[in-house]
Formats: sequence, C-alpha cells, structure tokens
Amino acid sequence: MRLPVKQTKELALGISQEEVIVAGVVTERQKAKDSDLSMRTLSTPSPALICPQNSHGFQNGRGSSTSSSSVTGETVAMVHSPPPTRLTHPLIRLASRQQKEQANIDRLPDHSMIQIFSFLPTNQLCRCARVCRRWYNLAWDPRLWRTIRLTGETINVDRALKVLTRRLCQDTPNVCLMLETVIVSGCRRLTDRGLYTIAQCCPELRRLEVSGCYNISNEAVFDVVSLCPNLEHLDVSGCSKVTCISLTREASIKLSPLHGKQISIRYLDMTDCFVLEDEGLHTIAAHCTQLTHLYLRRCVRITDEGLRYLMIYCTSIKELSVSDCRFVSDFGMREIAKLETRLRYLSIAHCGRITDVGIRYIAKYCSKLRYLNARGCEGITDHGVEYLAKNCTKLKSLDIGKCPLVSDTGLEFLALNCFNLKRLSLKSCESITGQGLQIVAANCFDLQMLNVQDCEVSVDALRFVKRHCKRCIIEHTNPAFF
Repeated sequence: MRLPVKQTKELALGISQEEVIVAGVVTERQKAKDSDLSMRTLSTPSPALICPQNSHGFQNGRGSSTSSSSVTGETVAMVHSPPPTRLTHPLIRLASRQQKEQANIDRLPDHSMIQIFSFLPTNQLCRCARVCRRWYNLAWDPRLWRTIRLTGETINVDRALKVLTRRLCQDTPNVCLMLETVIVSGCRRLTDRGLYTIAQCCPELRRLEVSGCYNISNEAVFDVVSLCPNLEHLDVSGCSKVTCISLTREASIKLSPLHGKQISIRYLDMTDCFVLEDEGLHTIAAHCTQLTHLYLRRCVRITDEGLRYLMIYCTSIKELSVSDCRFVSDFGMREIAKLETRLRYLSIAHCGRITDVGIRYIAKYCSKLRYLNARGCEGITDHGVEYLAKNCTKLKSLDIGKCPLVSDTGLEFLALNCFNLKRLSLKSCESITGQGLQIVAANCFDLQMLNVQDCEVSVDALRFVKRHCKRCIIEHTNPAFF
C-alpha cells in the first residue's frame, strides 16, 4: 500500500502522526494570537498605561501604579480593544470549562465587582481589565475613575492625560462628567498642553494638584479656572512660573453673568511660588473672594501691602500661612487680625520682623485661634506669650521654638490659661528649664507632643512630664532619658 506524498515526507523526517496534530494545535494558537494583535487599534484605549519598569505611574484614588514595557524608555499610553473571545479548539474548550468551574468570583453581581475594584491600585485594575470582556467593561466604569493620580518625573503626562480623557469621554463625547480630581504632583514633564486637555475635557473638576510641575504658566492655570467653574481646591506649590490666579480675558467677558468675575476656589496653596508679588496677590484676592485656606510659604516677595489687599476681599479665611515671608512685619499682623474670630490657623514662622506688638494684635482680635506657628520669630518675648495665653484660651497647638527670649514665665502663663494645649514646641529655647515644663505638665493633662530638643532640661523634669501626661510623645536630645 502506497502512502500519500505528504505522509511519506513526515515519516522520512521521523515525525509521528501525534506530533503533527500537536503542531497543528500550536499553529492555530499562534494564528489566534497574531489575529488578536492585529485587532489592536487606536480607537479604544485600555486602562493599561505602559510605564518604564519599576517606576510609578497612575493611581486612581488609593492605589500605586502601573504596568509594564519599555521600548523607548519613556512613558506612553497603550491602546487596544477588549480581550477577544475564547478559542474554540476542543482541548482549549476543556481547559476553559475547568477554569470556569473554579472561578467563583464570576458569580458576583456587577455592583459587587465594582466595589472590589474600587480598592485596587491602578496597576491591578489594569490587569483585571485584561481578564475578559466583562472585567474590561467593569474596570472602565466611570465610578472607578473619579480620580486620576499620576506621579513620577519620567512619565509623559501630557500624552497620558490625553489618552485617559479620550477614553473617559467615550460615553459623553468631549467631556468627562465623572472626573472630579486630578493629581499630577511631581510630574516635571507636565506642560500647558496637559492642563489645557484637563480644562477642555473636565468641566466638573473640583480638585487639581500640580505641585512641583514647574513648566506650567499663568495662561494654563487661567484656562483651568475659567473652564472648570466648580474648581474648589488648587495646589500650584513649587510652580515657579505662576504669579497669579485669574480668569482669562474671554471668560471675564463671556461668563461674567455666571461667574460674576469670581472664582470658586476655597483652598489655594502657592508655597514656593517665588515670583508672586503684592500685585499678583491683589489679583488673586479680587477674583478668589471665597478663599478659606491660603498658603503662601516662602513667597519671599510678599509684603504687608499684599496682606492688606488680601484682607479687603477675602474675609472668610480660616487658615493662613506666610512662613518665611521675611518682609511681613507687625503691620501685616494688624491686617491679619481683621479676620477676627474666623481665623483658626496661622503660621508666621521665620518672619523675623514680627514682635510682641504683632502677637498682641492677633491675641486681641483672633480669640478663637487654635494653631499658631511662630518658630524663629526672635522678637517674641514672655509678654507676647502672656497676651496670647490670656486671650486665645482655646489654643491647641503652639510652636515658639527658636525664640530665645521666651522663658519659664511665659510657660507659666500658658499652663494657667491654655488647658486644652495638645502640641507644644520649645525647640532651641535657651531660657526654658525643667521648672517651666513641670508647670505645663501639671496643668495641661491632654498634652500629646512636646519638643524640647536643644533645651537645657533635666531628666527628672522629663520624667515628671511623662508621669503626668501619659500620652505625650517627648522629642528631646537628652541621652539619659529614654
């Protein structure tokens, strides 16, 4: 009996019939894989965003970040279609049936799966999206994408934001109605283009943090605050090119009936915006009249005149920081005192021109003050502490470190008036002794933190504090106390 030519060649090469069947299955698998790769297009992005290995990229709310590949060494976005249907070969169907019987999680309803996914970091959420079609659709549920968080110096933020917003706009063309928070802190490659993408696509944005992104300019920030009328929280700390916050000229003309030329920002952090001057602060105050939290740490060009503008327009401020603003003096404290009982938090650390006179203004008018940081204000003495203790009796946190003129006398006034004191820093106060600490410990039972580093305090005094304030954590430099 003669064999077919093909079968004769197989026998001549020493290949059995079973090996031929296996090779055929492998070939089918390879074809299916090639077909899957050919299905990938730029029309339907996946939640998987490719980052350099061992680098952090996307977070959505709680998680850390993302997945895989490094062809060019920079972060780009991967776009592909949902996972294909399963292969139909009998051996594959048998394996799939066995896996399906073991996958009890597939029995959970969609709302339960979404609840589980909400606790996953973004890289795990991206992996879940590649399991099957159902998981892909669940992973892109808008409720899981109320927050976009990007971190890392190498990530191509502009492109990543473009890809993400394009996918999130799929059900509502051109707008991401569910996206409320964007955090891209420390992404140095963020430019005005990325912020413009946010401004165009995220009209419901409420919180934006771009701290450390020093490539963005005033124009990009103006676009965001003009096109996102619900923006309440803005952090531009470390953005050295930002000099003020305002509406664009077009928005001022077109949207004046809606906005009243006002911006709804309540929380503004401009720490380390070194080029911010009094004129820029005047513009901010005129447009952001609803401010309740304002942080101007190390804005070294701000003077008392800028604070005067601020108090004219922003009368609802509860927390204010002008730490390291070396031109702020007692006259600035007189302006801040106009906030009266609304002021709860004040930081004037290292403002060397502030003395007991400025402290007296604050103590007289801001009686509901809860937190005061006056570290490094060397002009403050026991008299200033006395005014503060007698008028701000609800004070809970006080930092008067590096104030060499404050002694045990000032501590006695604190102990006899501020019974609710929980945090007290006396670091490098050369005139403080153990006697003053004992008076504080005997009256302030709720004290939780005490800093006496670089102070001449005995071990017995520290033990007395620990005995009376059992929950107090003592920061000290005495090697004999432990």
